[in-house]
This record gives sequence, C-alpha cells and structure tokens, in this order.
Amino acid sequence: MEPWIEFAKGPLFAITFLVMILGLMREAAVQLYLLMVKKGRRLGGVRWSTVIREALTWVIPIRHITPDTRIFSMASFLMHIGLIAVPLLLMDHIALWEAFVGLDLPALGRGVADFLTLFTIGCILVLLACRTFVPRQRVMSRPADYVILVLVFAPFASGYLASHPGANPFPWDVMMLAHLLSAELLFVAVPFSKLSHIVLFFFDRISAVHWQLRPGAGDRVAEALIREEARAS
Repeated sequence: MEPWIEFAKGPLFAITFLVMILGLMREAAVQLYLLMVKKGRRLGGVRWSTVIREALTWVIPIRHITPDTRIFSMASFLMHIGLIAVPLLLMDHIALWEAFVGLDLPALGRGVADFLTLFTIGCILVLLACRTFVPRQRVMSRPADYVILVLVFAPFASGYLASHPGANPFPWDVMMLAHLLSAELLFVAVPFSKLSHIVLFFFDRISAVHWQLRPGAGDRVAEALIREEARAS
C-alpha cells in the first residue's frame, strides 16, 4: 500500500493539481472573452465601479439571503470557508504546497483544523438534507448537485479519520489512500463543475453585465409574461 500512497502524494497529486489549475485558467479566459467581447458590446452605460462593488457583496452574501432559503444559503456559504481553508492551511498539506508550488503558507492549529473539518462535514450534510427533503431545493437539484456534495464530503471525512486513528475503523493506509485519491478526484472535478465558482465567483455574480438584454428584449419578455398570466386565468 505504501507505494500507492507515495504515488498519490507525488506524480498523481502533481498531475491532478495541474489539471485543476489549467482548467480554471481556461474557464477564466473564456469568461473574460465573453465579458469583454461578447457582452462588452452591449454594456453601454454600465459603471464598472458599481459592477465590482456588487460582485464583492457576494464575498459575504448576507444581503442576498432570502428567508425561505436561509438555512441552505448559510450552510453553502459556511461550507466554502472550510473548503478553502482546510486544504490550503492544514499543516499536513502545507508540505505538499511547498514541494509542488513553492508556497509557504501559515498553518492552522490542529484544533482549529479539526473544528473546520467537522464543521464543513456538517454543512455538507445539511445541504444534502435540504436537497433531499426540502421540496423547493429538491425540485431545483440535479444529479450533479448530489455528486458534487459526495465529492466534497469524501476527502474531508477520510482525511479526518486518517488523522484520528481512534475514530478510524479502517487501517490507516487504506484511509490515507482513500483521502488522497478522493482529494485528487475533486481536483479534477473542480474546473468542470459548479465548484469552479469558488475561484471564478466574480464572473458569476456581475449581474449588471450578464443580465444585459438586447434592445426591446424587456418589452418582449413582459408581453410574454402577460399573455401567459392571461392564459392561466
């Protein structure tokens, strides 16, 4: 089992991390192209200071949370904190970042890292429960949404068990290999799923740009809605 663990820590980690970085760079390039070329033709009087200020409100999106989605939205937001902080700042991970990227990051204390890990797992379970049992969330959920939650859950749960032998019912090497492989699978999934917005959230939240309609489109939408309402009544 040890050779597999070393392979997962070395070449496989480097390959999957590179796939994630290149995939995110590609997505960023596509978004920039759409923003500056395709949508830029219709920006007109949009003020970029307003656009940037609006996008930044999504960093801590309290004003965007509606009462009927409060639990789901808060769990999603809080999950992202652990999803970013634990992989980057856990002491055991920093050695990998230093070896492959050259980053010398500050380390989280073990107690803080454990708390964030368990807290993130709890948020994932809340999101899974909402998507499963809350009618509004269930209707809006697709199979990919459940798969993403499982992909995020696996490395956090396996990593916690691998670092706490007393709570781990499996051999350490089995759990460590599961942790490494599930994390690397997550690397590969990030640029090809909704998880990419963790890095590209700015492009997702500039509604003043993405909701620019062609001249007359608003009137046509309103007319269609009025006809639909009349037909329903």
